[in-house]
Amino acid sequence: MPEPLPGQLVRVPLGKANTPTSGIVLQVGDAALLGDLPPAKAKPILELTPARINPDLLALAQWLATYYVCPLGMVLQTMLPAAVKKQIGRKRILRYTPLPPSPTTAPAEAALTKPLRAALARLRALPESDFPAEPAALRRLAAISSPSVKRLHAAGLLTESADDTVSARAGAFGEEASTPPPDANAAPAPPAPRLTPTPDQARALASLVPALGSFSAHLLRGITGSGKTEVYLRLIEHLLAARPSATAIVLVPEIALTPQTSRRFLDRFGSGSVAVLHSGLTQAQRNAQWTACAKGQVRVVVGARSAVFAPVPTLGLVIVDEEHDSSYKQDQLPRYHARDVAVKRAHLANCPVLLGSATPSLESWANTRPHSPSTPRARYHLHELTTRAGNARLPEVRIVDLLDERRARAQQPGGWRDRHLHLLGPTLEKAIARTLADRGQVMLLLNRRGYANYISCPDPNCGWVMHCNHCDATVVYHKAAGVDRSGVPIPGGFVRCHHCLAELLLPTACPTCARRPNTFGLGTQRVEEELQRKFLPDFGITIGQTLLRLDADTMTTGADYFHALDRFAKGEVRILLGTQMIAKGLDFPNVALVGVINADTALSLPDFRAAERTFQLVCQVAGRAGRADRPGLVIVQTASPTAEPIVLAAAHDYTTFANNELACRAAVGLPPIGRMARIVCRDRDLDRATAHAADLAHALTEARDALPDPQSVRIRGPMPCPISRIDDHHRQAIELLSSSRGTLQGLLAGLRAQGLLLSDTHTAIDVDPIALL
Repeated sequence: MPEPLPGQLVRVPLGKANTPTSGIVLQVGDAALLGDLPPAKAKPILELTPARINPDLLALAQWLATYYVCPLGMVLQTMLPAAVKKQIGRKRILRYTPLPPSPTTAPAEAALTKPLRAALARLRALPESDFPAEPAALRRLAAISSPSVKRLHAAGLLTESADDTVSARAGAFGEEASTPPPDANAAPAPPAPRLTPTPDQARALASLVPALGSFSAHLLRGITGSGKTEVYLRLIEHLLAARPSATAIVLVPEIALTPQTSRRFLDRFGSGSVAVLHSGLTQAQRNAQWTACAKGQVRVVVGARSAVFAPVPTLGLVIVDEEHDSSYKQDQLPRYHARDVAVKRAHLANCPVLLGSATPSLESWANTRPHSPSTPRARYHLHELTTRAGNARLPEVRIVDLLDERRARAQQPGGWRDRHLHLLGPTLEKAIARTLADRGQVMLLLNRRGYANYISCPDPNCGWVMHCNHCDATVVYHKAAGVDRSGVPIPGGFVRCHHCLAELLLPTACPTCARRPNTFGLGTQRVEEELQRKFLPDFGITIGQTLLRLDADTMTTGADYFHALDRFAKGEVRILLGTQMIAKGLDFPNVALVGVINADTALSLPDFRAAERTFQLVCQVAGRAGRADRPGLVIVQTASPTAEPIVLAAAHDYTTFANNELACRAAVGLPPIGRMARIVCRDRDLDRATAHAADLAHALTEARDALPDPQSVRIRGPMPCPISRIDDHHRQAIELLSSSRGTLQGLLAGLRAQGLLLSDTHTAIDVDPIALL
């Protein structure tokens, strides 16, 4: 067996039973690596597999384990997909070559039967270029059966060579496994026309192209529709022209990884050169893609968060599109942020990294500014696209006060007798009607699923509100006929907890006073019902036909999502209603109206990022309108019409918002000006969770007080989390804030080295958290 290489996946005997177990080689050396372990106790490796994490990724794994306070094994497990570890789809292909006649082979030939001698003669008569050959090829070329091949090999007259390959590579390069197959009778789509760069794009490329070849970090802030993707494509073209063996990794949010997105890369670089990594792949396809990347067979890798670990041998460029998107942060071990990992990976590979967004995260925006008088240079280079590509213009955005809308409806004829709950105000209603009459399309955003998010007793003296039995949170009513997960019919709908996913039938009576419960609040289902009621008579708007709802309840697979977008693109669907999944990466030229049903859903959350998220969501969804020559209109309904995030998003004024928000964060030392780590202690027993959190807080305080500057770290808590119980686990939080990343890392690393801070089922350590609920 050859010597293993660092990063190689191997099979080793584990435990007294010597159970074959997968492992990854971290280091290769002599017996000194064993330390105090007697050499006699070392066991031999059972098998070397072809899968290997390259040296850059191995160094990245060690950085992740340290930075995110996570066991190295968990990081490596994340980097190496299960399909690769299990070698799903792997095949060993055997090929054979006949030995020429010689005194050495003569005895074996003499012992052959007459048919085998004749078969060997036919093989030797073939040209050398036909070898080595698989048994099937030998059968075709020399009429020799597979058993005869095996006998000749056993006799030592054929040499054998083996090649490991992974099947199911077809479909791995852009053929979306979760996309319905194309119509066989349909004409192939013509390639997209080559676009001339806008002046903004040309300036950005003039600055970016010289950066290829060494590490540097760049932020591309481009308004919606400004052509950021075209900048990505042209920058990759420059890279491949200068270094044909290099590979670019392009990260996009999972929900934005649509056929529309991937097709642009496939059309530009060819399906054989592009690997598209997405959640709809089969295990064999995933292994095939990973293997193709590792062998350097692809030039561009396009994928979601985990594509940052693509094992390309020569990395030349990393691009993170929509870098502000929260889906880049993993919510389980290891709790890494793909944007930050992308920057580190580019640094290790000595290549540039480009982050792109219309609404950059404040972390990235702050890195384009000097951090202090002593460090006058910014960490990131800023490039801006301030105009839309082509003749498109930014849409007009109108902020509508929901209170004024209710007054206006009440003043309409018969308005005081109207008992319906109206989530669409008169202004938005009229705009939808005008757009439909002009044959335009409408996109409506409400970032809340279900029908009603508040179920309570109608008697104010009773006060009963329905909560989840397993979480300290209210449940959501889903109005849907059908069956539950056990196949039991659900006549009118059910209630679901969106935290632990527990489901119950909607109660028919208040458990306290037996009155019939009320269902209050808003959700995409309620809006869907209202749209059909109001626009079916005049425009034929029908649920499931000309009106589609895109949320996690209706889009259960990637195929559902892609099919819905395809129908909208063809014009079959007139109104597209959805949650935040419709706010990103969609480009439909006929969308003339975008409506935000309620812009306040995230504004009042107990999280210091609430304003930033609200601004980003409103600004991003507004960018779906007016993407072509047709002017666009955006109507934002809100109960907070003077709230700064909403006002500035309506004005498309990112710079003012970002600078104001950074000043607010700086005043109290919150990220990105300060650094944060959050520890959540979880236990089914409240007393145990509280005691564990108190012990950790005490240990952290002692370690902090031993620092040269104890004031450099603030410790908040322990305290109950805003959602203090999820899935029957009580949750206590400790938050650490510091102006120095190194100080915070040293504090956590010290406790981890003492065994006082462990990432396990009872303790979650989140470095640079993006959500505090």
